This record gives sequence, C-alpha cells and structure tokens, in this order.
Amino acid sequence: MPFPGPSLSAPAAGLAGLLALASGPVVAQDTAAPSFDPPAAASLNFYGLPGLMDMPSAEMMPDGQFSMAAATFAGQTRYTLAFQATPWLMASFRYGAIRDLNLFGFDTYYDRNFDVRFRLMKERGAWPELTLGLQDLAGTGIYSGEYIVATKRFRTAPLGTARGDGQLKLTAGLGWGRLGSNGSIGSTGSRPAFNTGDTGGELSYDQWFRGPVAPFAGIEWQANDRLGFKLEYSSDAYVLETRDSSVFERKSSVNFGVEYQATPRTRLGAYYMYGSSFGLGAQIQLNPKYPVRRLGIPAPQPVAARPDRTSRPQAWDTGWAASAEATPRLRDQLEPVLLTEGLVLESLAVEADRAELRYRNTRYRNPAVAMGRAARALARVMPASVETFRLVPVANGMGLSEVTLRRSDLEALEFDPQATDALRAVTGIGEAAPRIPAGAATGRDLYPDFSWSVAPYFSPAYFDPDQPFRIDVGADLNASYRPAPGWLFSGTLRQRVAGNVKGGKTSGSALPPVRTDQVLFAQEDTTLNNLYAAYYWRPGRDLYARVTAGYFESAYGGLSSELLWKPVSSRLALGLEANYARKRDYDQRLGFQDYGIVTGHASAYMDLGRGFHAQVDAGRYLAGDWGATFGLDRVFDNGWSVGGFFTLTDVSAEEFGEGSFDKGIRFSIPLEWFLGQPSQRSIGTTIRPIQRDGGARVHVPGRLYGQVRAAHGKALDDGWPGVWE
Repeated sequence: MPFPGPSLSAPAAGLAGLLALASGPVVAQDTAAPSFDPPAAASLNFYGLPGLMDMPSAEMMPDGQFSMAAATFAGQTRYTLAFQATPWLMASFRYGAIRDLNLFGFDTYYDRNFDVRFRLMKERGAWPELTLGLQDLAGTGIYSGEYIVATKRFRTAPLGTARGDGQLKLTAGLGWGRLGSNGSIGSTGSRPAFNTGDTGGELSYDQWFRGPVAPFAGIEWQANDRLGFKLEYSSDAYVLETRDSSVFERKSSVNFGVEYQATPRTRLGAYYMYGSSFGLGAQIQLNPKYPVRRLGIPAPQPVAARPDRTSRPQAWDTGWAASAEATPRLRDQLEPVLLTEGLVLESLAVEADRAELRYRNTRYRNPAVAMGRAARALARVMPASVETFRLVPVANGMGLSEVTLRRSDLEALEFDPQATDALRAVTGIGEAAPRIPAGAATGRDLYPDFSWSVAPYFSPAYFDPDQPFRIDVGADLNASYRPAPGWLFSGTLRQRVAGNVKGGKTSGSALPPVRTDQVLFAQEDTTLNNLYAAYYWRPGRDLYARVTAGYFESAYGGLSSELLWKPVSSRLALGLEANYARKRDYDQRLGFQDYGIVTGHASAYMDLGRGFHAQVDAGRYLAGDWGATFGLDRVFDNGWSVGGFFTLTDVSAEEFGEGSFDKGIRFSIPLEWFLGQPSQRSIGTTIRPIQRDGGARVHVPGRLYGQVRAAHGKALDDGWPGVWE
C-alpha cells in the first residue's frame, strides 16, 4: 500500500513498553502451565514467518505464540507481527521499507501487508507437514505471493540430548507471484500486475495462484540448542528491486544463514543474500501460556473449620441473629480480613444460616481467585450456623453475578484430590439481585471515595513516511471521586515529557476530518486528556446501563448512554449505545469546535468457546457514515488478548482514501504476565495500516461488556482452578 499520510493508533501503552519488558529475565510458567520452559521458538524468515531466509517452510509456531521480528538486507527492512491463532492458522501484519526504489514518487517506499497461512496436513510418520500460504493478500501486491510448501524433520542426534540438538529440516515448495518469478517451470494463467491505484487495501483475489509458478527449496540444521544453519534456493527474482540495480544486485539464487538462540524467546541471525548482500535478523516470540515471571500470589488462609456440632452445640446457636448489631459487628470484623486480600466490602447481609457478601475486586485478574478468597474470609468470621455463602462481585456499584456455595463443601473439599471439579459441581452461578438486600450493612467509609495516582503513559503513532514510528511519553495524573454506589467522576491531566508525535503529518480527506487531523491534538505538552461523570446501574434482570457525560478522550466529548443485555449463563450479549459527540479544541482545554454528530451502534457479543470472542457493531460512525464493524479476538485465561477487526460502511473506497476501508489488529498483555505480581492492568495497542475518517468511533471510557463478562459464568468457569489459589 503506498503511503502518503500518517496513521495514529488509539491511545495505549504501545509497542515500546512491550519490547522493553519482553527483554527482561526469562523465568517461566504461570499457575496453569505444566512446564517451566516456554515451547521452542520457531525459526522465522525475513518475512517474520516460519521459514528459511526469504522462502517459507511448512512449520507453524506453537499454538497461541505471538512474534515480533525485524530483518534487513540491501536497503530493505521488514517488521512483522505474527500470531498463531489456532494450531492450523497463522496470521501476520508486516511493515516494509525499500530504500532507493523510487516508486510512487517516494525515495524510500513503505508498504504494509497482511499474510495468512493454513496448515493442510500435520507431519506424521513419513509424511511431511504441508502448508498453504497467501502473502500480501490485499493492497498494492508488491510483496504478493502464494505458495504450497512441505517440510520434513529428521533427528541426527540421539534422543535425550538438549532440545533442538541435531534436528534437520528439509523444505520444498511451489510459489506464485514474487515466489514464482525466478526459475519458473510453468504457468497457471495470467496474473494481473500489482495494484498501482490510490486506495489499495482490497483483497487481490484475482492474483491468487495465478501466473508463473516456480520451485524453491532449503535445508535447516539445528546443530545444538543454540546454533542453527540455513541454506535455501530462492524463487524470488526481485524484479522491481534489481531493475537498473536501483536497490541491489542479485547475483545468485542461493542464500546462507546462521542463527543463534540467545534466550528461549529471542533469536538472532546473520545471512549472506543473493551473492551480493549481508543481512541481519532478530525476533522475539512470546507465548501467553508461559509468562516471563511466575505469578506470585501469597498463599491463602486455610478454610477455618467450625467446631464439632455434637460436642459444642452452643457454638451453633442462632440466637445471635436476633440482635440488630449482629450484621454491623460482623461487617466490622470482615472488612480488614478482605482488605488484606485486595477485596473491598461493598455490603454484607447476614441471616441465621446464610450470608450475602458484595465485594469489589481490586487485585486479581482471575475473578475465581477473588471469589475463593472472599469465601475463606467469610468462613473465618461468620458464626458456625451460617452455612450458605452468596458472593456477589461488584463493578461500579453493579452486582455482576451471584455465586452460591455451602460452607460445609469448602471445609470438606479443601484437601480433596479433585477439589476444583468437586467444588464447581456443588456451586451455583446465577443472576445477582439489582439492589443490595434490605437490612444489609454497607462498607464503612466506602463513600464518598477519592483516589488519585500518577502513572507513565506511552502514546505511539505509526507509519509516517518520514518517520514510521513516533511516540510520546510522559506522565498522567489521574483522579477519581465516587460519591455513592454507581457514580464516578474521573479526570486525567497529561504532561508530555518527550516525544515526536506532533511532528507528524495531517492527511487530506474527502470526509469530515474526524481522525485524520489527530496530529493536531498532539501539539501541546500539557493537556486535559479526559474529564467526565458516569453513572452505572441495573435497570432490571440481565440488564446493565451506563450514562457518561464530559470529555471522553483527547478529541471528543459529549453525552453517551449504553444498555447491555447479558444473562450470567449466556455466551451471547446484546448492547445499544447512543452518543452525541462534539469535537474538542486542539489544545485540549475546555473548549469545543463546531463539529458535532449523533452516533450510535447496536452490538452483538458472542463467546465462541476455546477463547475466541466475536463482536459485531452496526450503526453510525463519527464521519456520518453507516455500516458495521466485525471483530474477532482470542482471549487467554490469564488475560492475554490478540485479535483483529474490519469496518465496512456506505463510504466508497475512493471516498475513504488509501486503504479502502478501516481495519487493524489489536493486542493486550496483562502486566502480571511480565511482573509476576497480581495486577488488573494491561499494556497493548491497536495498529491500523492507516487511520482514515471512515468507520471511526468515539472512545468512551467504561463501556459495559468487558467489566460485566469478566464476572459471568463462562469467565468464572474458565478461571475456576484459581478458586483454591
């Protein structure tokens, strides 16, 4: 895709913070992982995909693996993000630069492209692994190529030696497009030339597996668990890059390489390419199932056993329940016990044989961990006659679900070999009442509540042709005030300390410039990033509601309302959101510009199982266009999330401009995965090939679905092993 303008992502911690943390010490395993070592890193090629140098192999990365790769030779540099979405499907996004190509009027040509790979057959016995791939499947197609490739592994060292020692891999395949441009042995019809239009971004299906076809092959030998060697025969003629020797001179079809596994997650390589150039490569591979540091959670208190009912019947007497002071007294005893576990008591209602605790989880990402510790706290404090515990996690004053369990089950199963499954079998998860029970004691000094914090921020911007990666760094002063349950007043002052986002370029647009002028919002060092009031409540069974007013984000403020229908046991949720959004002044003080618009969406959310979540939002966008956004994310039990989205509206490709339609990838990584300490915070970002005005939405803080789903039946079931942690 030729690139005339900038692309700014949504505010996020960004890739810089991720790369810095990823280079930290390598420890291994989270509480659910059976091994202390991450799986062996795949050997990636210059396109950031499993392969040799330029040629692909049939291998896949381990399931769920996420990789970041950079490679360069002869004035060509490629940066690739790849994700193994399933054991048989891999997807990637790449940003490449070719110096001195002089294409489309750029001295250095920048291109963004997406790849997908499908494993057709897994290696078994004498049969090799077989994979089909589409490279640069949309857009200009300057890197486009398709292939079918086979790889067979052989072991040349005795079993029991170090991981990877003596492994030999043989690869052979057939390529089309770029991969069919050298040594063609035939043709499968005519192949249209790559797209030189102004927009790009559309699937180039008319090129797939068409045109000359050529063989390629290679061999890789992993001499030991650190050192590997590669040799390949390339079927890429580099037609554009070698015309008049403008980029480099291609003297040979044979490439050589040596790679060094610096850590289980980091691999480095040096190469001699096409008989004329030296190249370098580096890659980091992360697997959500294997954290950098083991999550260190202090051991919970054991379940407090009640006295024997036969020998001490007076301990089971229920006369205490008649006292009006019983519930407040028990609340006073329970509050400090919960606080040591990172839980805030919202309310406590106690009867002779049952107790309902509403609590706010401030520490644990896994809601089952918080629930298990809340149950232990009740077992320590409640009189012996209280047998049934009802646990209600709360977010923004809303009860999200109700977990009902028997105290006797906690006591009997704590040391049972099948404790996790056995407790789940006798635990109920259902709808929480919209309001606290009559006579409940609320937390002392819970409201009004004021809190503040200072935290660093990273705001990246991608794909400016003058400087492809820009970033601002600084500090956010956050303050929040909660006068009563459901109410939130919040604001953030932002102070930039260093950065270069303000030096980026604006981009022309045929639509109202609702996002293409974002660089103008980066001109001031001190800004009011957001300032808003929100109210959350439960209007009825399975319903959750929100109203927010104020300055939502750096560019827009206004009024937003949302209604979500989400039964506790259902994988489906439906939502409605309506907004009046008004554009803020570029200095991000209190003023507004003249542009205002009513936007809104009807949303459907679906948990597809196996960690996959789908979302469809249909409605009106910031530029006045109508359409729908389709998203798919893979979410891991420990909070990792990787996914992508695309938006189609009634704006034509010509009106939209470069890229033809809005699309992107996004990821989020929990901080506890890096730090080894419980935390609900994450870092991540959204990367668009280019930010245009079509399909743009306002960023409203505190949308409902994420906070509601996190404490519902499926999420509790997925994290249930944490109930005993």
